[in-house]
Amino acid sequence: MKNGTDQENGSTFLYFAYGSNLLKERLQLKNPSATIFCVARLKDYKLVFGNHKGHSSLSWHGGVATIEHSPGDEVWGMVWRMNMSDLESLDSQENVKMGTYIPVEVSVSSSGLDLNCRTYIMNSCMYASPSPQYLQVIVMGAEQNGLLEEYQEKLKSIETNKYEGSLPVMKKLAMKTSKERTEQILSDN
Repeated sequence: MKNGTDQENGSTFLYFAYGSNLLKERLQLKNPSATIFCVARLKDYKLVFGNHKGHSSLSWHGGVATIEHSPGDEVWGMVWRMNMSDLESLDSQENVKMGTYIPVEVSVSSSGLDLNCRTYIMNSCMYASPSPQYLQVIVMGAEQNGLLEEYQEKLKSIETNKYEGSLPVMKKLAMKTSKERTEQILSDN
């Protein structure tokens, strides 16, 4: 398959995640159909952090991830296969209707295959550092999915805004992660 939708019946699409949705538990909070497809690389783009029109993310208290064209650079991420029924939820999570992000189709490469995937690019991005918590979610996702070690180190070195408050989304992620670990332990016995 070379394009981002299931060619037979259009029931699924491929989504390239490079930010907080690298972490399975984060993506599946609102998009339960997401399943791992592969690790992939997006050429000639770089990962940056910012806020739509300078408005800080209420959920993350700092800049959030986006990508921008940058010849010679690359962004590593996860390709997820998702049901079309989750497309509206994913768009909503990315605030498409509000104009925060626009959905785009990008060509990523994985093990010699080129895949067309849906991803999102922020509109009117004003650069801003991410909160430590937001960056932690990205780093956890990169580790969870075995992204290139060199790229993981690059992520860990990103300067944060040093925000120290609590974030409700982190509590949701902790609960989901704890529940999944418990289920895994029970299924192993």
